[in-house]
Amino acid sequence: MKTHLYLLLVAASISAAPQMSSMAELLTLLQQMCEVMTKDIQNLRIETPDNIDDVNCISTIFEGIEQLKNNAAMEKFSAFFHKFARLKQWLIPNQAIKGKCDTERRSTTVFIEKVMTFIRKLLKTTRV
Repeated sequence: MKTHLYLLLVAASISAAPQMSSMAELLTLLQQMCEVMTKDIQNLRIETPDNIDDVNCISTIFEGIEQLKNNAAMEKFSAFFHKFARLKQWLIPNQAIKGKCDTERRSTTVFIEKVMTFIRKLLKTTRV
């Protein structure tokens, strides 16, 4: 599965070089969001992939982001959701394999940390 994810990310990154700065901005916004979540919204639970390297879990990440977007406390992060929507359009068409993704309902902080790891891996792949 890691090989599939790597190939997916390499293929997607070829067309995404201009979006590297957008992904860096996403990381900054996610860090700010994480700080808000630890203070204000501690009871929200989101389906979080157990293995962020599993290509089958990309759609789970996007579903979790949608759940965050629908939370009233997240209105001030509309720029993040707009930028992430563009990333979604860039990644979803490249996702050829659909399978089972092992998940667990976890706190928003844990979910956001997983999303940050996911974006960092995209950035590393794009730089290679």
